Amino acid sequence: MKFIDLDTQYQLIKHNVNNRIQAVLESGQFVMGHEITELEQRLAKWVGVKHCIAVANGSDALLIAMLAIDLQPGDEIITSAFSFIAVAEMAVLYGIKPVLVDVDPETYNLKPSAITAAITPKTKAIIPVSLYGQCADFDEINHIAKQYQLPVIEDAAQSIGATYKGKQSASLTTIATTSFFPSKPLGCYGDGGACFTQDDKLALKMQQIRNHGQAERYQHVRLGMNSRLDTIQAAVLLTKLEIFAEEIKKRQQIAANYNSKLKHHVKIPIVKDYNTSVYAQYTIQVEQRSKIYEALNTLKIPTAIHYPVAIHKQPYFRTLVRAVGEITYAERLAEKVLSLPMHPYLEEADIEKICTALIRNLQ
Repeated sequence: MKFIDLDTQYQLIKHNVNNRIQAVLESGQFVMGHEITELEQRLAKWVGVKHCIAVANGSDALLIAMLAIDLQPGDEIITSAFSFIAVAEMAVLYGIKPVLVDVDPETYNLKPSAITAAITPKTKAIIPVSLYGQCADFDEINHIAKQYQLPVIEDAAQSIGATYKGKQSASLTTIATTSFFPSKPLGCYGDGGACFTQDDKLALKMQQIRNHGQAERYQHVRLGMNSRLDTIQAAVLLTKLEIFAEEIKKRQQIAANYNSKLKHHVKIPIVKDYNTSVYAQYTIQVEQRSKIYEALNTLKIPTAIHYPVAIHKQPYFRTLVRAVGEITYAERLAEKVLSLPMHPYLEEADIEKICTALIRNLQ
């Protein structure tokens, strides 16, 4: 049993993906080949925005988005206290202070009602993370942002393919970013990422930033970086896009199966009625997590903890971030969350084994 099964997926797409990779090798266009443009066009169409800018990884995508909206060292951004470290990490790297607020205990996403108290004259953006595959509440977040004239960047690293009130994740904010790390619902065979926007000027800035800030060769018009997606990774993603919609359906069916078996035993993930989730993770909450984790590991059932430490309690970041208000739920989730195997090729027998073992060890 595998936590994420890329081997089975590869066997299904082996012929097509090998052919696409071979075409890149024969073309010699390893950087910014035509597959990059094709991927950007197809992803922009999927999401429903004018522009997609492919970049080297999801973390770079966040920093590029921050640079595009002209954040400066000393500025503040508001983000979630419970998430992967990337938003806080990229902000701190550029001298921006992450201001952390609590999360919704059901969706695990940034709690809109906590935002206003965190806004100061130094606040220059709100960066919610759409965690585990479900979008944050962007109507509420965007409403607050509009009141204070703040741009919003969605970190959609885990939510590409999800919808919010009928609209695709990554189409809901000033800019959105995503990651194509192999374990993501849409992942390549290495690192990769992208930025999305409807704004022509922001798109041009991000295209320049990813390529050393160049407007044309050796004409550096802004601060930039080297963050171009490899053409081979674009070829992989183009192949995977062909099966992405079907894989999302399978993820949702597996999650529904988990829910029906576990809903009376653990706190299962809640997806709001107006949302769909791509279930980048299927994450439950359990008491005595260490005991459950070890018991399942003994039975060779892989699990993971996303994430065991709230961001404001990470050793390096304690003095570099500012937590506002009570961070009760973020801290509680860090103690209780447990992610179960989740991928489109999980068999019914495996789901039954996982749930039976989990329930037995809860008793």
